[in-house]
Amino acid sequence: MVAGSQSNESLVKEIINVIQASDLGWTLKRAVQDELSKSFVNVKDIKRLVPVFMKESGWDIKVRNIVFMYLMTHKPPPHPITPPETLKEPMSFIRNAQARWEKRILKSINTMCTEKNIPLARMRTIREQADFTQKWKDMAFSDENMGDIRPVYAPKDFMEVLTSLSSPNYTAKIYDYSDVNERSGTSVWGLIQVRLHLKTTQQLRVLFSNLSTHHFQTGADDIEGPNPEWQRLGVKTVQLGYTPTAQRYLQQGCYPTQRGDIWLLALGVDNSPLSYQYYNQLKASVFKYELLVDRLFLQDVRLTAGNHEAYFVFEDLVVQILLCFSRDTQFLDHFKSTSASPPHAYTRNNMGETDHTVVYPPNGIIPFHGFSLFLAPMCFIWSDPVILYNVFKALYTRFFFRLHSLSSHPQGILSLCQQFETMLQTHQPQLFYHLREMGSHPLKHAFTWIMHAFAGYLETAQLLLLWDRIIGYNTLEILPVLAVAVFAFRRNNLMEVTTPSEAEAVLQDVSSLKVIPLLQYCLYARILHPV
Repeated sequence: MVAGSQSNESLVKEIINVIQASDLGWTLKRAVQDELSKSFVNVKDIKRLVPVFMKESGWDIKVRNIVFMYLMTHKPPPHPITPPETLKEPMSFIRNAQARWEKRILKSINTMCTEKNIPLARMRTIREQADFTQKWKDMAFSDENMGDIRPVYAPKDFMEVLTSLSSPNYTAKIYDYSDVNERSGTSVWGLIQVRLHLKTTQQLRVLFSNLSTHHFQTGADDIEGPNPEWQRLGVKTVQLGYTPTAQRYLQQGCYPTQRGDIWLLALGVDNSPLSYQYYNQLKASVFKYELLVDRLFLQDVRLTAGNHEAYFVFEDLVVQILLCFSRDTQFLDHFKSTSASPPHAYTRNNMGETDHTVVYPPNGIIPFHGFSLFLAPMCFIWSDPVILYNVFKALYTRFFFRLHSLSSHPQGILSLCQQFETMLQTHQPQLFYHLREMGSHPLKHAFTWIMHAFAGYLETAQLLLLWDRIIGYNTLEILPVLAVAVFAFRRNNLMEVTTPSEAEAVLQDVSSLKVIPLLQYCLYARILHPV
């Protein structure tokens, strides 16, 4: 009981510190001070009046939302003697693999600096700052030559790392058919050979129970037009202002006209005046300093989002936000509880001295090919760069960072890939075996879908319906379910192909697919169980 009490006290202190350090905490403090400074307030009544004021003014709901978000996004306080490295990742061989991967990325960055004779960072001259400020609105169309800049790594490179990973405590035997079962997570036929705990199909059905055909679904049950009652419920959800209610609403999707307000509420994004000031500080840093990663972001936007038929019109906006993103040191906090670690660089004239290193880039995140696709779809929802930035920041630190780092987390890319392979070979074994024997392994096709959260592959309206559910259910585990659904839906065509190129042609374009019917088809229809 004593240990539990200490743990609860520690949790309360952490939440109080979070509230005090937030923009909301500062604004709340000012509001309470203004209320208590009124002449008719008696000092003896303060303890009674503060809760009444908070309830009447709506501040109690905002504080409840912060507490809810903290409990949902943070692990319970660990045992005092828990090693720090175990908090980041409990499995040592995965920690070591992540460390080797980070060294490989850093080596690529250093090689690029040497070969291209480009510094990691430098201060712009006064003239350069003035020129850069003038072309800020047309960043995507700047005349800077990017032809010799290549992405540090692509999804294919990261997949090779995942598939080469193996546990020192377990070896899958190809003839041990007794081990091939859904609960064990053993992937004898699969490329992912790390044994992780996975959800069964029945557990996924329970998790995504509100996706069933017994519930109304935007994107499936509104073919003839929007449902007025669901729209009215969306308005009430926003008026209530309660984060759990907004998340529950998103489990059945929302309409484009309401998505902006409901996403802000569900993600706990507060666009206060302080957030605008902070964004302007990041922008000032972009004007003052040039980083090598600026070129990586710019080139990625040109090659992916800027080259996409739906997103090219937002090219300038995406570049601006990503450049500010690279300067945001607040992202370093999330490395404390993840398997990844931010890269470091030596300061000038201190090469090799470990006491003279700084995090590089400032946010600790080096982009991969297609990184900008995480941001581009949201430009259809908001045009304000500050709101866009805050939402992107919330989505990245809660979900997207897991898609490009090694971990044993249930929502990590490793678990998602094995979930996909396990589901597909359990429910579609003939299809899985056919593609595998042909040399066109299913994961090779599905990996980029999962790593990009289907951004750039689905039509934007369908993608946002999918992301509604990710936010609503607070999990990425819906991604492998959708990937399995695509394979099951195109099973007949895939069973007829005889070469990897033919299989790729069948799966290359998924932009015409409807997400919600496919998910229902995968989780609740009988087709998953072959006759």
